[in-house]
Amino acid sequence: MDSSRYQSLAGAVRRNRIERGRTNPASVREHPVAVAPALHYDAALEAHPMSLYEASVPQLKKMLNNLDKWLEVAVAHATKKSFDPSVLLTARLAPDQYPLTRQIQSCCDGAKFAAARLTGKEAPKHPDTETTIDELHARIRSVVAYLETFTEADFADAKARIVELPFMPGKALTAADYLNEMALPNFYFHVTTAYAILRHNGVDLGKMSFIGSLNLRDK
Repeated sequence: MDSSRYQSLAGAVRRNRIERGRTNPASVREHPVAVAPALHYDAALEAHPMSLYEASVPQLKKMLNNLDKWLEVAVAHATKKSFDPSVLLTARLAPDQYPLTRQIQSCCDGAKFAAARLTGKEAPKHPDTETTIDELHARIRSVVAYLETFTEADFADAKARIVELPFMPGKALTAADYLNEMALPNFYFHVTTAYAILRHNGVDLGKMSFIGSLNLRDK
């Protein structure tokens, strides 16, 4: 908001307060209004809006790698507390929710199906037979490796693609709507629940464990 518009708005607020009897007119003084400096603007960002690749694959990989690290922290926690870490795999937040193992499998499925459906490719199959933490590590890392095969070029026609959902016969979404309304919320639901199960069971995880690495740069 520029200075003139800000000054005009401030004046309107003062007049409104006087008219409604909330301020004594004699006490009203014209104070200078400080306007915050504009944030740095990068025209290149507007010239190159975020693609569906940028909005999906890098973050899906990052969160799966975070999940992989959480399991390592969970094992360290169990070792410190002298209990078998495998007991965490059956832990759940509520009786009608999936246990940790199924949450992790669902994270992996959500990530691979998102990338595959956005690009019209066939996702790899996983039979959901994991029963150990090592097997879950392998599952996560196999999906990360699959995501690493994708490039911007694979998403060249993604915005024009219509995504059909096998569990909603006769219905479809545009690729952008599928990503924003279904794929990402579903993925984060299971990632967050997996995090919450581990945290609820005492695993030493914090907010930055969830957020993970940041692409920081100098100002």
